[in-house]
Amino acid sequence: MKRKLLSILVMAATAHAGAQVTNAMIGADATTPNDVLSWGMGTQGQRYSPLSDINPKTISRLVPVWSMSFGGEKQRGQESQPLVHNGKMFVTASYSRIFALDAKTGAKLWKYEHRLPEGIMPCCDVVNRGAALYDNLVIFGTLDAQLVALDQTTGKVVWREKIDDYSAGYSYTAAPLIAEGLLITGLSGGEFGVVGRVEARDPKTGKMVWSRPVVEGHMGFLNGKENGITGTTNASWPGETWKTGGATPWLGGTYDAKTGLAYFGTGNPGPWNSHVRKGDNLYSASTVAIDVKTGKIVWSYQSTPNDAWDYDGVNEFITFDMDGKRMGAKADRNGFFYVNDATTGKLVNAFPFVKKVTWASSIDLKTGRPNFVAENRPGDPNAPGNDDAAKGKSVFSAPGFLGGKNQMPMAYSPTTGLFYVPTNEWGMDIWNEPITYKKGAAFLGAGFTIKPLFEDHIGSLRAIDPKTGKVAWEVKNEAPLWGGVMTTADLVFWGTPEGFLKAADAKTGKVVWQFQTGSGVVAPPITWKEGKDQYISVVSGWGGAVPLWGGEVAKKVNLLEQGGSVWTFKLTK
Repeated sequence: MKRKLLSILVMAATAHAGAQVTNAMIGADATTPNDVLSWGMGTQGQRYSPLSDINPKTISRLVPVWSMSFGGEKQRGQESQPLVHNGKMFVTASYSRIFALDAKTGAKLWKYEHRLPEGIMPCCDVVNRGAALYDNLVIFGTLDAQLVALDQTTGKVVWREKIDDYSAGYSYTAAPLIAEGLLITGLSGGEFGVVGRVEARDPKTGKMVWSRPVVEGHMGFLNGKENGITGTTNASWPGETWKTGGATPWLGGTYDAKTGLAYFGTGNPGPWNSHVRKGDNLYSASTVAIDVKTGKIVWSYQSTPNDAWDYDGVNEFITFDMDGKRMGAKADRNGFFYVNDATTGKLVNAFPFVKKVTWASSIDLKTGRPNFVAENRPGDPNAPGNDDAAKGKSVFSAPGFLGGKNQMPMAYSPTTGLFYVPTNEWGMDIWNEPITYKKGAAFLGAGFTIKPLFEDHIGSLRAIDPKTGKVAWEVKNEAPLWGGVMTTADLVFWGTPEGFLKAADAKTGKVVWQFQTGSGVVAPPITWKEGKDQYISVVSGWGGAVPLWGGEVAKKVNLLEQGGSVWTFKLTK
């Protein structure tokens, strides 16, 4: 009897241990398709699955098996990528909510709704892009700039930590990154004169391990001790402008075990009016590569020095192998696609991935710097001879500030060697205005109107060769694309604001399947396998920055309905 009881206890303990998410499991996420443990379907962010049950020959049998509504009146934009582990799906929703579902049936297991205070200041809708899993916890961030860790089984709060002061404009919308046993996060709020930084915590307790500001002049910390100032104070920021520099890494990061580096993109400098902060304004509009053990910046690459167009450089940096070397790629908001050495940051290639770029003519591959078109920088309202003191010279710029690509993550297939990039073709009239900083107030100093460039489309999914810059194929879309991409076998999946989840042949671009979800898709799909079945899931719910900031473009899509649901599909027999 004692032996039998001992055996039962050992089996129970083993099963419990197997359910816990370890660092090794997260490191292997991209090659273990029975679950999805990280934003990006692997810490490199490639969003590629080796699964092949769903392929061009079987795709006609792909059908919905369940849909779960987030419910209530809290709709708005749904940009979350679900996670799947131990038979459960964990998915965040607008207004800082998170749900645990049965992954095979969609049955709700528990829900947590964060109590948000009055006065939160999210720039671009009340979105949340996902959670992180570690041990028996699911961890996500909130619009009032907190991190919350919940028990995966019960949904009970295990720990809660404040990132920063929401009344000063700080918020949090990204999916946290787990790397080498650390919970690594950025923050949001670049439009409010905050200071961007990347932080690492103990995921079991929330205790801070290191903090690295990504604006020059601010002190970093490691284990509670000073860990060196970022850059050199006033080297690229005049006067005290570095104190309200923005540069928030609001999309979250990726990690590559081969380099030991976490890669975070940083947002626009504050304010938008570039004439009040002459200089490069490091490390805004950049990719920063951080040693996860020390919190030190190993290298950085700035895509838009002295940004004047709100071309946040936050877009994901995806590492991949090319010509025997570890590289990283980014499709930047500024309209250029960059390929950097992932270990050193050296620029290897750069080319436009949208049809019209006006702020720079090209990127100098030797210096890594853009060749600016000087007359296409918005004018200084304080310039001598300016007749309108309230407004500088207006210019037309492309892309518009919502970018050639925004928050919607691209995917990479090691099978085809192509990146699948959701792009948008639009421009803007933009001008500068006088501005002074006030805590908690918008810190822009610019005005703008966004305009489409073409009659037949704004969005386009493009298959791009990182070596040549050539577009292998594209699928145009009338409305802007605002959801992410996923590739599996020889298929590419993506969603549209019109409500469709679509699949195309990864080699030819031929659309071979689509399904209407009932609301706009502005989130990235995932795939995994449980038992004998391969599943695909996507969150549906129109919103995000386009209807809030889109100007003439927003008018084109103002008939789209909001929603809030998760759809899951598999093959019929």
